[in-house]
Amino acid sequence: MAPHTDKILSVAIGGLGAIGFPVAQRLAQGMPGFMLAAVAARDAARAEARLAAAGIAAPLVPLAELAERADVVIECLPAARFRAIAEPAIARGRIFMPLSAGALLEHIDLVERARAGSARIVVPTGALLGLDAVRAAAEGQIRSITMTTRKPPRGLAGAPYLAERGISLDRLTGPLKVFEGSARDGARGFPDNVNVAAALALAGIGPERTQLAIWADPTLERNTHLIEVEADSARFSMTIQNIPSAENPRTGRLTPLSVIACLRGLDGPFRVGS
Repeated sequence: MAPHTDKILSVAIGGLGAIGFPVAQRLAQGMPGFMLAAVAARDAARAEARLAAAGIAAPLVPLAELAERADVVIECLPAARFRAIAEPAIARGRIFMPLSAGALLEHIDLVERARAGSARIVVPTGALLGLDAVRAAAEGQIRSITMTTRKPPRGLAGAPYLAERGISLDRLTGPLKVFEGSARDGARGFPDNVNVAAALALAGIGPERTQLAIWADPTLERNTHLIEVEADSARFSMTIQNIPSAENPRTGRLTPLSVIACLRGLDGPFRVGS
């Protein structure tokens, strides 16, 4: 964590959906030490209307321009647009906060570029818990990490893995396992659905060794994640049930709150957790 200063950190947000918009609202309401500097969105007209209705006075700019306007650039976009926001942020030495952790796995060269320059990549906890424990265990030896994700079918809608295999979740009457494999393959097949698995892999033993199972479960109303870790220092399991966002069922309501908590942890006189 950077030392506490009186400097105001300017923040830019790419994407004004279920994650970006609540974060923009919180910043606009006032967060000590932070200011909302700019936003970018695919549908400019809709974004302008939402910002005006919420009384948020922030300039709407092209995606590549965010890094020119802010100290911190937050990515809340479809995975396909990841590099368009990440590259300028890293090139200009910004703090880059990606929510598409699965896309980061596909563009891992950006981590090396950040190391070589002055940029920082800070991945929020998102809808996951226990990343501190996983990071601590990774300082020793982790033998295995497995994650089982269960979502209502609408929370997996549109995943390329399902479309490519002709798997339909319509009229599903019981739980169905739709994927089992590495976190890397899961992130590729479900780029907008299981960013939590990618974050877990980055915190622990990597995307190849982290094992993932994904279930579509019509009996559930919440996105559920079970993580099991075997390490030389501890054996632990964690379960979380996230309430899906009303705007986007693929995203939990906890995720934008995690971004806000992550921002607060960037600079301050007090912090709990690693």
